Amino acid sequence: MHFRWARPVALLAAVALAASCGLPKVGPSKRQIFAGSVQKQGDAFVVAVNDRVARATAVVPALGFSNQFTNASVLTSDIIRPGDILGLTIWENVDDGLLASTGANATLLEEVQVDGAGNIFVPYAGRVRASGNTPEQLREAITKKLEDQTPDPQVQVRRLAGDGATVSLTGAVGAQGVYPIERPTRTLATMLAQAGGVAIEPEIAQVSVIRGGHTGTIWFEDLYDHPELDIALRNGDKILVEGDTRSFTALGATAAQARVPFDSQNLSALEAIAQVGGLIATASDPTGVFVFRNEAPEISNQVLGRDDLIGAQRMVYVLNLTQPNGLFIARDFVIRDGDTIYVTEAPYAQWTKTLSLLTSPLSTAASVETLFGGS
Repeated sequence: MHFRWARPVALLAAVALAASCGLPKVGPSKRQIFAGSVQKQGDAFVVAVNDRVARATAVVPALGFSNQFTNASVLTSDIIRPGDILGLTIWENVDDGLLASTGANATLLEEVQVDGAGNIFVPYAGRVRASGNTPEQLREAITKKLEDQTPDPQVQVRRLAGDGATVSLTGAVGAQGVYPIERPTRTLATMLAQAGGVAIEPEIAQVSVIRGGHTGTIWFEDLYDHPELDIALRNGDKILVEGDTRSFTALGATAAQARVPFDSQNLSALEAIAQVGGLIATASDPTGVFVFRNEAPEISNQVLGRDDLIGAQRMVYVLNLTQPNGLFIARDFVIRDGDTIYVTEAPYAQWTKTLSLLTSPLSTAASVETLFGGS
């Protein structure tokens, strides 16, 4: 039995199949992406990236504190507030005093808490206004009230750690909790250190301070590079430390297809490609690296040299890494939150798939011929 007809028939069938239904692929080709451009009645602007485009789109999120935060003066730890805890020592210039026990002339009052109304109670002096005074002013007030009860009283007032002025720290810090504002911890950096520092990579850590109805956010690293960001704290401040929430999506002929978080404050297209494992030598087309983005109108107009665009625009930026300065441009092109990076397949990969599709039926036909034998 002869099956010489099997090979040409299989070849024709494979060619017909490739022509009719297309080859399997990871996504659209360059031609298909360009077909969706505005120039071809599509709804996206396809722009080849050059140095001018890279500069126009190099926008990073602006983080910082408003004047309400930066202009606030450092709290003096000497001002007594409701909730503070004081330590009092009173000496009397007599052997048998009002407060001291027999044989002693000093009385120690430990942990006297300032009540919600701002007062404390001192035996024989009664209720004394403490809130709003410094320890020295409170000492004079207590001394004046005791002078009528015992001769030449000597009073010492110490402000201990209390809950009169506190801040809360939550998120990625060494030890979450409520901390008092004391002399060593009156600014943001020192309070973070008191809580054990940040518990994530400093490069992606963001610090937010919530004060009343206002919120300010900075990069943790900027706190030490820019001393003006080490703001003075206020009672009731809420400090939140969390990782960078920005991400991009990588698809197509890359080593990995995933939603990828940023690993630095500023991320270039070259770094983003490297972050997912780089291009695949046998599959990726270095001339077809696309970045899909909804671009703000002020940037879209600048990139396209127009002034009539309103609202967010669909932009497709094209990077050609094979150009003489292609790697430099990819290094300067900034990736932003929500971007999609898509790498098209190389023509070689499509050709390999075609050959595989063509040779597979032929192999099958040869197997059939071998099975039944020839004559």
